[in-house]
Amino acid sequence: MPRIEARYYEKLDKERVRCLLCPHHCLLKEGQKGICRVRVNESGKLFTLNYEEVVSLALDPIEKKPLFHFYPGKLILSAGTFGCNFSCAFCQNYLLAQENPGSRRIDSDTMAEIALKARKEDSIGIAFTYNEPSIWYEYILETAKKLKENDSQVVLVSNGYIDKAPLEEILPFIDAMNIDLKAFSDSFYKRLCKGKLEAVKETIERAVGMTHVEITTLVIPGENDNMKEIADMAKWIASLNPEIPFHLSRYHPAYRLQKSPTPIQTLKEAQNIARKYLDFVYTGNIAEENNTVCKECGQILIKRNVYDTQICGLQENRCINCGSPINYIKT
Repeated sequence: MPRIEARYYEKLDKERVRCLLCPHHCLLKEGQKGICRVRVNESGKLFTLNYEEVVSLALDPIEKKPLFHFYPGKLILSAGTFGCNFSCAFCQNYLLAQENPGSRRIDSDTMAEIALKARKEDSIGIAFTYNEPSIWYEYILETAKKLKENDSQVVLVSNGYIDKAPLEEILPFIDAMNIDLKAFSDSFYKRLCKGKLEAVKETIERAVGMTHVEITTLVIPGENDNMKEIADMAKWIASLNPEIPFHLSRYHPAYRLQKSPTPIQTLKEAQNIARKYLDFVYTGNIAEENNTVCKECGQILIKRNVYDTQICGLQENRCINCGSPINYIKT
């Protein structure tokens, strides 16, 4: 397993180190791993354990990320490794995030070549997803720089738990992000994710304006499905930009949190409340149409049935019916 020295950390006395990649700022003694399980102190230096280690590689619809306003109808090569800097009790992809699955080595040159070859299959680039991409930082930064030289799109599907300096270094090479806003309560983050809400909000604030951003919330019964909380979340997102697409996804029992699936009625109520503040609110993990409609006249701009996507009412980023500009869609 290849290892390289981490980019963001500080050396302390007694061969201790402090990781500065994410807000946990793990203080590590010799031989100790961080919360993410993929950064380790070896003789007073911090090394990555997942560099060039690929667990999952697939060609996915861009809508699966989910990104609905970023090259709708296209495919994207999707890559993931192992580990996560959160410990979500409800993790929907815990086999990668919390377990130790087998991996294969793919260096950044090869990954960039694979992504470029995938263009023949209508792929627009690469998405780093499945587990938390920020803890794969060094590898993603290398690969992203190579892909930007060839005008490919680079996407992160992230929990948003990353420090300011590494985020601002990588953002110029990122074309889109879907960021999980898991709740709008710090107690939820502390209790169920072992993180802090404010740090995620700061990431979203920095990313908006520098790249295309969409936001996803997994609606969990009895945990973050309070409609006032949904409203507060939507208001805050709207304060950044009311055109940011907001995805409300249905929870299914997974990992350590075993609850009943989110009632469809709850999801629809949350969607209706969020639509009071945001122009584009979608539901996820349920089989139904998720059309994008013009906020001025109601014309269907993009028709979606699960992953079957058709651009039908949009031309040169304007509604074909009323001519209104649709600024927050990239096609």
